[in-house]
Amino acid sequence: MFNSCKICPRECGINRNNNQIGYCGASNKMKIGGYHLHMWEEPIITGRHGSGTIFFSNCSLKCIYCQNYDISIKKKGEEITIDRFADICLYLQNKKAENINLVTPTHYLPLIREGLILAKEKGLNIPIIYNSSGYEKTSSLKLLDGLVDIYLPDFKYFNNSLAKYSKVDNYFEITTKAIEEMFQQVGTPIFKNKLLQSGVIVRHLVLPGHVDDSKNIIKYLYDKYHDNIIISIMNQYTPIRKVKYSNLNRTVTQREYEEVIDYAYNLGIRLCFVQDGESQSESFIPNFKGDTLI
Repeated sequence: MFNSCKICPRECGINRNNNQIGYCGASNKMKIGGYHLHMWEEPIITGRHGSGTIFFSNCSLKCIYCQNYDISIKKKGEEITIDRFADICLYLQNKKAENINLVTPTHYLPLIREGLILAKEKGLNIPIIYNSSGYEKTSSLKLLDGLVDIYLPDFKYFNNSLAKYSKVDNYFEITTKAIEEMFQQVGTPIFKNKLLQSGVIVRHLVLPGHVDDSKNIIKYLYDKYHDNIIISIMNQYTPIRKVKYSNLNRTVTQREYEEVIDYAYNLGIRLCFVQDGESQSESFIPNFKGDTLI
C-alpha cells in the first residue's frame, strides 16, 4: 500500500517505500511519540488502571489548533519496528492497561494491522481502540475488521466550510461514511464491569464561535444512531499558539458549552459524556517527554 499511498482520503499517491513523503509526513516506518497508561479518557475507557495509549507521530489531517502539535506537525518521536510495536502492546497489557488505545494511527494502518496480528498471536487479549480524526477511507478501515474492538473517531465539522481549519473541503462526507463503516464492524456498545468492550464512541470538540455546527453534528448522530453509539461532547479546546482565525484564539465559554449540552439533552440524548471547565487546561495536553518515550 505504500508504493502508491492512498491510505487516507488525501490520496497523495506517493511511493513511501522510495523515500517519498506525502501530506502526513510519514515514511514507510512506524513512528511514535510515546506510550503510557492514560487516565484522562472517558471513564468507560480509562477504568481503574488507565488506557494503554500509544501516540503516533505525524498526521494525515493536521488541524491548525492541534493539541498534539509536537508529534503531529513537528514530527517528534522515534521509529519502531512492527515487532517493537507488538511488544509495547504486551508491555501495556502487563501493566494492567484496560485496553490498547491507538491515537492518530491512520497513516500507519498497514503496519499497525500486522503489529496487532502479531501481538494477538503473542497473547494480547484486551480491547483495541482505534482513536482517530474520523477522516478515514472506508476501504482502509475494512482492513481492521475483526482486529479493532472500539472505534473512537472525532466528528469535527458538520459544515465543510469549517474544515478549512484542517485544510480539507470534504470532511463531512468522508467522516460520516467512515463512522458508518465503524459501526457496521463493531455494532452497539458492549460492557463488562462498566468498561466498554466494543462499540463506537464519537467525540465532538466544541469550537469557540461554532455552537450551531456542534448542534448540527449532535442532531445528525442522534437521528441516525440514537443510543446505538456513545457521544462524547468535549469542551477542552485550548489555544496553545496564536492562529489566524480570531475565534480560535480563545477557549469555549461556559455559556457556549452549556448551550450545546442543553441542546443534546433536549433532543433526548442520555448516553453521552460531558466535561467540566477544568478540562480547559494544558494539563489535558499529553506531555511527550520523559520515560514514556522509547
